Amino acid sequence: MPVVSAKEILDDANKNIYAVGAFNINNMEFLQAIFRAADAEKSPIIIAISEGAMKYAGADMLVSMTRTMSNNFPRIPVAIHLDHGSSLNAVMAAIKAGFTSVMIDASHFQYEENLKMTKQVVSLCHPIGISVEAELGRLQGVEDNISVAERDAVLVNPEEARDFVASSGIDFLAPAIGTSHGAFKFKGEPKLDFDRLKKVKKYTGIPLVLHGASSVPEASSKKFEEFGGNLKGAKGVPFDVLKDAVKFGINKVNTDTDLRISFLARVRESIYTDASQIDPRKIFGPARDYVVDVIRERMKVLGSSGRC
Repeated sequence: MPVVSAKEILDDANKNIYAVGAFNINNMEFLQAIFRAADAEKSPIIIAISEGAMKYAGADMLVSMTRTMSNNFPRIPVAIHLDHGSSLNAVMAAIKAGFTSVMIDASHFQYEENLKMTKQVVSLCHPIGISVEAELGRLQGVEDNISVAERDAVLVNPEEARDFVASSGIDFLAPAIGTSHGAFKFKGEPKLDFDRLKKVKKYTGIPLVLHGASSVPEASSKKFEEFGGNLKGAKGVPFDVLKDAVKFGINKVNTDTDLRISFLARVRESIYTDASQIDPRKIFGPARDYVVDVIRERMKVLGSSGRC
């Protein structure tokens, strides 16, 4: 199957109440792991590429590798998505490189400036068949002792979300409902504002996106720390919470930290158990295979397995 827009993938997820993983890449091994997992699970995928990854490996290189992999797995629907594009220049670079979907993240601006920038991106992308994601609210986590006023200042306003979607014409929205990026999301019990999520879904009807959705898998974390790493009590979003998020309207779940922890946990193990090894393939190969299993488990949790 040719590379498609994320809208094509997520419209089906929205209609049939499941979510698709947007998995970040910055090298060949991560890309191979994602496609192998998708092939095993018969799941659509979104390949997420950040500006940092574009600088590290080259946007053209990452897009070319993704399209080559897509040709090798023709039954798997795949979109190439700019993750957290910070400017019009970043969006233009993604368009030039052949991305089929972009996120413009202007959520750190005031509402009107966010809307203005997002509308500009939509006007650039929609005429050439590229889907657009935007974000409302601030992704920084919410603790139990935060005041109502502070909580409302951080999390998405459902009424604003309704107006934002109608005015901007975006294809999917990332509403801040209590997660944060990285491995250290919660000090106490993991909680997301599902009542807020339900309202956003009701008011907009479009596919919704969960950022900061890493789960920090226990097995990977233990292996990471067993072989010299230090995650300092990191906490992620448990699988049962992810399942509820999907049930209440999330259709795209960004996944990056879990892949990094798992990959490097296996790298640490390989180096520790065979200190004389000088062949990178003997180190990165097992790490890639370990990540395949992590991704397959995530696909089952999100309900994307068996969808293609």
